[in-house]
Amino acid sequence: MTDDKKRAAKNAGSKPGSKAAYKGPERRRKTRRKKLRVLALMHEDLVPPEDVSTLSESEFHRIKTESDILDALAKLGHEARPLGVRDAVLPIRHAVEDWEPDIVFNLLDEFQGEAIYDQHVVAFLELLRVPYTGNNPRGLVLARDKALSKKVAMYHRITVPRFFTVRRNRSVRRPKRMEFPLIVKSLVEEASMGISKASIVRDQEALETRVAFMHDRIGTDAIVEQFIPGREIYVGVLGNERLIALPPRELIVDELEPGEDLIATESLKHNIHYQKKHGVRIQGAKKLPDGVASSLERVSKRIYRMLSLEGYARIDYRLSEDGKLYFLEANPNPELANYEELAHAAAKAGISYENLIQRILSLGLRR
Repeated sequence: MTDDKKRAAKNAGSKPGSKAAYKGPERRRKTRRKKLRVLALMHEDLVPPEDVSTLSESEFHRIKTESDILDALAKLGHEARPLGVRDAVLPIRHAVEDWEPDIVFNLLDEFQGEAIYDQHVVAFLELLRVPYTGNNPRGLVLARDKALSKKVAMYHRITVPRFFTVRRNRSVRRPKRMEFPLIVKSLVEEASMGISKASIVRDQEALETRVAFMHDRIGTDAIVEQFIPGREIYVGVLGNERLIALPPRELIVDELEPGEDLIATESLKHNIHYQKKHGVRIQGAKKLPDGVASSLERVSKRIYRMLSLEGYARIDYRLSEDGKLYFLEANPNPELANYEELAHAAAKAGISYENLIQRILSLGLRR
């Protein structure tokens, strides 16, 4: 008789060894999951209608994450209430005080139109003493700033592309060590916002034009990185203290223009017509050089910990043509729609979509 069985018998007050005494596994199978009251925070423009079948393909694509998660919460037996939020925290406070949710499912990736303000919403939830899913304010601050996260990575001797930043209202002063080609990105925006084929620059004039675009059109500071030709790899990580690195995924584009470099542009990531036209997909990373798969798992967990991430996140890399791995950025609270990157990777690890959502709830409750 195992120790577990003996403990179960003792707790049940039955004689050890009897059939009636040990019902551990059976009891666990029959134990119903606690029904939770889940307040789902999302942008007010992304609250799904009651009947999503009336939406066009493009309209549904916009609210797919929110719709999929609400559907999964219903299948899990939880009571979910969506709350659309744009620029005020008072509705959040009222919903928490009036409805008393067990947990808040945080789907906000901006507040008042600012990507970096989502950390303040999470800090507000902490002040309200209500559990929430996903990342804490510290992780959001460290990971949202692509320069800050790279500096932390460099301190821990993780390889990153060379980079420099250009603050708004400042002119471009390219360090001599930074040779073309370079790639210009928003310092804090994610989801490839503002990234297009023109983001790869090959001379000073193009660099200044693209930095001005980032300042004026996207409205953020710019980060300029050494462009690394090669493959784009993503690794999802789940957990608070005990971490699971999901199988690596790779961005694939079947139809690149002759001489075109592979980068994750905004159109490539979010325009379903563009995706169909060019054969864009994310699939399991195959034929990785020796040692890269194990490095991806080990380094992803290190990055996750050093940036104080919790719940779930995705770590992005470039794999150079000579097999060298470069950390690009960490994405706290990444896309969670069914059949998208993280959900696909979880499925490959044997975690169904509903179980993924349940794990994220449980991680938020255990924090």
